[in-house]
Amino acid sequence: MPIPRVYEGCNFLRQRLVLATLSGSPVKIKNIRVHEDNPGLQDFEASFIRLLDKLTNGSRVEVNETGTVLKYHPGLIAGGQVTHDCSLERGIGYYLEAVICLAPFAKAPFHLTLRGITNGGGDPSVDIIQKSMLPLFKHFMITEKLELKVVHRGAPPNGGGQVTFTCPIVRHLRAASLLSPGRVKRVRGLSYALRMSPAMANRVVDGARSVLDKFLKDVYIFTDHHKGASSGKSPGFGVSLVAETTEGVLYSCEGSSRPQGTGDVTIPEDLGQSIARQLVETIWQGGCVDARSQSFILLMMALSPQDASQVCLGKLTPYTVEFLRHMRDFLQVVFKIESCETHGARQAEGATPMSVAVATRAAAASADKDSAALYILSCKGIGYTNLSKVIR
Repeated sequence: MPIPRVYEGCNFLRQRLVLATLSGSPVKIKNIRVHEDNPGLQDFEASFIRLLDKLTNGSRVEVNETGTVLKYHPGLIAGGQVTHDCSLERGIGYYLEAVICLAPFAKAPFHLTLRGITNGGGDPSVDIIQKSMLPLFKHFMITEKLELKVVHRGAPPNGGGQVTFTCPIVRHLRAASLLSPGRVKRVRGLSYALRMSPAMANRVVDGARSVLDKFLKDVYIFTDHHKGASSGKSPGFGVSLVAETTEGVLYSCEGSSRPQGTGDVTIPEDLGQSIARQLVETIWQGGCVDARSQSFILLMMALSPQDASQVCLGKLTPYTVEFLRHMRDFLQVVFKIESCETHGARQAEGATPMSVAVATRAAAASADKDSAALYILSCKGIGYTNLSKVIR
């Protein structure tokens, strides 16, 4: 039996379990919140482990009496029809972010139903995952029958939402190169209101447009008002915005109202203006994916065939930095990181349109001290193959 990799602490639990499942390597995590008043695994972490157990076949999970030590021996990703009630401590996005990394490599196509909080709670909403993360699959695989559908919406603290996620399976991925962000050509969004007046959603739209209309004319934000059973068990409102560039790059931002009784009342217009400014900031950061999707795109690159894959990113988040370290441990993949300015200079001799675009963007960034830095991350994939896929 292989010796498990040993880590300490509760941080990056999903990273470790997902990579352990993909690589087939057992993992041991100890000293989980040993110095806190409530030590051990929390309810939302235990719920994620139960979901992982449902999605795999042959996995073995061992937790000590205090919950401070977790041993995980991964099995095969089974897929199929699975229903899971997520913990109300975190949003459904907390679980979906990990599930979409495993879904293409299952034995059978995923038909997953999740219940809980669809919007709010500090985790990415199902709308952001649907509009900005799932489209990234098109660079690595055929996306036919890939769908995330919102059946009911649910806001914190009581949730009541439900989504269905379906994903096809593949034998292997293909290499990708994403180096040219392009220019923003349009902004689309969705403003929702649950168990309250639909005027709240319209007021959020007015606030967001008051900022975005100064930069772009092609701005359209839909409103989605729910009542009755489809509105969940708690009132709330919010908005998600996605900007699309001429190269198909997507930048996203979102926000929601505070749950009742947890602080000052959220003003719809202020929320809309705040999220619109955050979207402008995200666009300014640049790159071919936004900060939330950095780890996902890098994982797909690492699992792609044994060919070079490249992506242009803005500032790396601490979550992404730790994910790079974990991929080195589990997959033995090391990324080469260089600034766009250096990369553009090296590629100048070839003078391809893509390298010229990157070099031009880097030159503009270096000329302006207030501009965000851009980086090229490249790696050679491990040629990951889905051996569980049934060949018909």
